[in-house]
Amino acid sequence: MEINESRLVSDMSENSVDTDANVESEASVDMKLLTCDSCGLEFPEICLLNRQFCSNSNEKSYLCNICSNQLFDKIHENQNNPTLRNENVYSCDVCGKEFSQKSILDVHYRIHTNKKPFSCDICNKEFARRAHLSLHYKIHTGEKCFSCDVCGKQFIYKTSLKGHYRTHSNEKPFSCDICSKGFTHLSALSFHYRSHTKEKPYSCDVCSKEFSRKSTLNYHYRNHTNEKPFSCHICSKTFPQKSTLNRHYMIHTNEKPYSCDLCTKEFAEKSKLKMHIRTHTNDRPYLCDICGKEFSQKGNLNVHYKIHSVEKSYSCDVCSKEFSHKTSLKRHYRMHTNEQPYSCDLSNKESTEI
Repeated sequence: MEINESRLVSDMSENSVDTDANVESEASVDMKLLTCDSCGLEFPEICLLNRQFCSNSNEKSYLCNICSNQLFDKIHENQNNPTLRNENVYSCDVCGKEFSQKSILDVHYRIHTNKKPFSCDICNKEFARRAHLSLHYKIHTGEKCFSCDVCGKQFIYKTSLKGHYRTHSNEKPFSCDICSKGFTHLSALSFHYRSHTKEKPYSCDVCSKEFSRKSTLNYHYRNHTNEKPFSCHICSKTFPQKSTLNRHYMIHTNEKPYSCDLCTKEFAEKSKLKMHIRTHTNDRPYLCDICGKEFSQKGNLNVHYKIHSVEKSYSCDVCSKEFSHKTSLKRHYRMHTNEQPYSCDLSNKESTEI
């Protein structure tokens, strides 16, 4: 297998996400040659080994969390495992994780310090690594180099395309060792584990509410800022999340792709179908840890908790009486307005309550 040396260097500089990230910003790194076990070719430095230079290798490739390039597992292992390389070991004094290079340890420390020295000059979003910033820029440019040959959907990252293919094959290679639930992505499994551990590492610095995912926290912030960046091109209604906008579009199209196989009732959202099925199974997975009462929906459980906390968030602007539930306040208003919206079809007698 022959490789044009000048073309190799050119390809590295153009295709590598950020070849100077470890040298220029993270700290200097000694240049070392890496040899492919399959064909014997040598490559300079881990971050310069771009994906698929070695077509002879049968090793599985993955995304390097240092340089964001795809690497061959065994080469990456030899480069980053200080035990295999018999070199100095640099360990993190916070979590004990070990690294073969001090520069990589310095980058790792940013996980603990939350230091993000690289910021996007378009949206001001900050990143701990320059390579991640380079990837982020593609969101603004709309560059999507990888497309699915099944449905044509395009992706910014090759790893996203790889994960997307599993939606067609229904492959779920990552399973929870607690409940055996399967997932298409390792990250989804990691998030799922928090449902067992109840871990919520991300908290809102405005109201102190905690979340298991950082993305959920970012969405939550929009409740405080009232930011709604996604708008419907049909009715101009705005939404804080793109997924909410996508669900909203179904109101205009009257699309209901999810149907119950017990009663054939149709729903626009999969979550609504899931809740509906509980009316057949009488499943109530949400349990009050104070009184043991069970609920089919988490929202109903949250409303129920107010009974125990004696929290009364809703007050009448006529007589100032307070209520735990908005529906109770709504019924109360009828005492002031004398509204009687419910009538008996036998006696024609009206009532304020159903």
